[in-house]
Amino acid sequence: MSTNAPRRGKTLPVYPPRTPAEYIAGQQEANVVMTSLADMLKWAQNYARSRSIWPLGYGLACCAIEMMAAAQSHYDLARFGSEVFRSSPRQADLMIVAGTVCTKMGPRLVRLYEQMPDPKWVLSMGQCATSGGEFYDSYYTVQGVDTLVPVDVYVPGCPPRPEALIEGILKLREKIEKQGLKIKGED
Repeated sequence: MSTNAPRRGKTLPVYPPRTPAEYIAGQQEANVVMTSLADMLKWAQNYARSRSIWPLGYGLACCAIEMMAAAQSHYDLARFGSEVFRSSPRQADLMIVAGTVCTKMGPRLVRLYEQMPDPKWVLSMGQCATSGGEFYDSYYTVQGVDTLVPVDVYVPGCPPRPEALIEGILKLREKIEKQGLKIKGED
């Protein structure tokens, strides 16, 4: 069907192709991107990092069961490049804090975070890890893991479903893709 043919009593306008004389600055095609080699390398590195996130499971309570379920075949976290939960912090770049952090576990959590290589990210999973949860008024519960280590993504719920954890990892992917690249010698 031609664009000039009437359709239900209406005719569609046909625009002639633009000529170079009609060029207006800033109105290039949407799919054309001007960039530099450094920006392309930064994008490529961040894209690769975002597609191979290696988690360190730090399961402390009932949220850990949901974290384990997300790695099983029904939810299949492996299709997002995060299939193997690392046992050593030196092999992981994402710490998933799942559950209630008590004051006794706080220094151990900080030590594991410090042992992780850079770049590293933290995902707070569940209400207890995010804000203390139902134990918020206890003297022995940390009022959010962000008081100990910097948190990049919060996954709400008590306990959050495996789909919510996968959504949190996908949000972290987006965040990693947008991060800047630090070049040695520049601050």
